[in-house]
Amino acid sequence: MGKAPTVISLFSGAGGLDIGLEQAGWNISAATDFAPHAMETLRRSQDAAIPIAGRRSTYMSKTNLIEADVVDLSAADLRPHRAKPDWRPDLVVGGPPCQPWSSAGLQRGLDDPRGQLIAHYLRLIEELQPKFVIFENVRGLLTARGATHTPGEVLRSIQDDLWGIGYASKVTTLNAADFGAAQRRVRVILVATSDHTLPSFPTPTNDRFGRDGLPFWRSLGEALQELPVPDETDVVRPTGSRAGALRALQPGTGIKTAGKVMANRPSGHWGYRQDAFLADLSLPSRTIRAAGTPDWVRLANDTDLRRLTWRECAALQGFPTDWRFAGTRSQRFQQIGNAVQVNMAKAVGREVLQALRLGEAPQRPVSEDWSPTLLERVRYTIAEHHTNGHLRARQPDRIRAS
Repeated sequence: MGKAPTVISLFSGAGGLDIGLEQAGWNISAATDFAPHAMETLRRSQDAAIPIAGRRSTYMSKTNLIEADVVDLSAADLRPHRAKPDWRPDLVVGGPPCQPWSSAGLQRGLDDPRGQLIAHYLRLIEELQPKFVIFENVRGLLTARGATHTPGEVLRSIQDDLWGIGYASKVTTLNAADFGAAQRRVRVILVATSDHTLPSFPTPTNDRFGRDGLPFWRSLGEALQELPVPDETDVVRPTGSRAGALRALQPGTGIKTAGKVMANRPSGHWGYRQDAFLADLSLPSRTIRAAGTPDWVRLANDTDLRRLTWRECAALQGFPTDWRFAGTRSQRFQQIGNAVQVNMAKAVGREVLQALRLGEAPQRPVSEDWSPTLLERVRYTIAEHHTNGHLRARQPDRIRAS
């Protein structure tokens, strides 16, 4: 193959998925997002001409950056200048906003206007007719309910819609920690094609227990040791009573939330406050969120207690150290937390590139069934809802002592 294959990137954000794909050998032809600060991040990073390791190129050097709402875009807006009307990208990628399905949000799903952006994603795929598609989203999409309130219905409907416009697909969940990231971040990955063999999903390069001779997961402590000392202007330390409560925690625990009594949880279904968790440095970090309240870390012989900085969160997401984030600190955290983890993006990109290089399939590909692991998660969700669903609507929270 001569020129690097082309990608149209939708819902690009700060560019995590695009960075991983360019590391894997793709060229981002066009990248678009509606958020002004995210697009400014892409423009600044493009202008900075940041080298791609192993390639004679810089990130997004040939990318048309389009600040627009996907609702208003058509295939003509996304094709290269002077391209013929029948030009096809090799790949269309994107993850429509994850908040409608995220466990950290209200989980309004298709009732949330952002949940309806999937329809425009599918519309642009039909207009562009790419050879491959990569769709990424939070794990909650796997069990998201649609019109009949059946867990898994939304994701299956996406696959059905893709099939209706000529694309076979397959779905899995991948954990970024399994691909060398110092972060435990599980995401739904869907790949689709109209005329090639469906690509394989990437094989893990790391393992939590070092099985099969693989390196162990990379820990948060190891990652932080490799990073520069943070700028004090980026450091947040606890004050007042919160400082004492955090110092009393064991790594890997947090200040508990209120507990809601449920049929199979008589002592209350509680969790940890998202803004008050002390990270375990011996493990990869928890999932980096799109909020300015990341986990706390205790460093320097167990004495220095502070939050992870936005720069450290960007590194855990795999961004190059000189990626030029724009916006306020909270907007930077938002861009970083919403991004696709780069290690995982690169691993998926390599598999799709390999399938592209094999050429067209002799006959139309067929969608693959969900794995037993995915089906078991859906069954668990159904069973849990039967047990506790009616209680969520009626039972008030009961405070559990922290």
